[in-house]
Amino acid sequence: MIRASIVGGSGYTGGELLRLLHFHSQVEVAQITSRELGGRYVHSVHPNMRGVSRLKFIHPDALNACDLLFLALPHGTAARSIERYAGLAPKLIDLSADFRLDSAAAYERWYGEAHPAPDWLERFVYGLPEANRERLRGADFVSGVGCNATAVNLALSPLARAGLMQRAVIEIKVGSSEGGNKSNAGSHHPVRSGAVRTYKATGHRHLAEVQMILGCEIPIHFAVTAIEMVRGVHLLAHCYLKESVAERDIWRLYRGGYRGEPFVRLVSGKVGLHRLPEPRVVAGTNYCDIGFELDEDGAHLVVVAALDNLGKGAAGSAVQAMNLMFDFDETTGLEFPGVYP
Repeated sequence: MIRASIVGGSGYTGGELLRLLHFHSQVEVAQITSRELGGRYVHSVHPNMRGVSRLKFIHPDALNACDLLFLALPHGTAARSIERYAGLAPKLIDLSADFRLDSAAAYERWYGEAHPAPDWLERFVYGLPEANRERLRGADFVSGVGCNATAVNLALSPLARAGLMQRAVIEIKVGSSEGGNKSNAGSHHPVRSGAVRTYKATGHRHLAEVQMILGCEIPIHFAVTAIEMVRGVHLLAHCYLKESVAERDIWRLYRGGYRGEPFVRLVSGKVGLHRLPEPRVVAGTNYCDIGFELDEDGAHLVVVAALDNLGKGAAGSAVQAMNLMFDFDETTGLEFPGVYP
């Protein structure tokens, strides 16, 4: 049993962490912080935890030492206080973008400012278990993952590893929770409801994580569009292959690539309503569903993937990484299959 605390627990990711950790058999949530909500019960912000957790928010300055700190802070915040947090716990998981990239130059290019703690970048392991499982075992410092990047990396990894993909053009549709819990002009209900708004047609910063995991050699382009959905990432990728293949070859590639992966499910049926992945099916879970259809020419493959941006795209992957860090069973606390309908 370990004692873990959550820094920045009032946001959606912090609330999802609290929910997952509360039901984890090997974790006691010791403290949860909020600068603005100190003294209030967590269920005042995360109403699903009413009658479940009696924790109250504390001010970050009142944090005590623990075994593991989850940092669920706005981008750029954790890096400016990383020395303090490392002094409070021997192991850290930072869910922001502060330590995802492996170089200060890449961070400055994609985030528009110099990294506040560049010497720490090489100490962090990128927290995608499907890509970095062995490095995560026993690691002390782990970064979170970008939700859109995770959808791309998991959807295309088998093709990239096989050297089969020439290029990919991707449309990603996302729910409103991806924008966080702070209101803005775009989240105002009369504006957001019913919207199909492309807010990043090129140059999304999550592409940096894709290039880091899949490599820079393959041209990958993606646009991100906000739709009428709360939780979820839906990916549709047009993959142009170097040669014509048969559908059985694609099946062999994906089954081989994800054999034994507990949270990647292949979904590609010929009939039925759910023959391809859909975000609502994975809402509240740590699953990423992946499916595909091969065009008649055998050289154009459409890959479809779905995940929960707060689950597999954030808190779920973080808990999965924690399980590896502490040598727990990798699926502990993450077995929830979602609800349907």
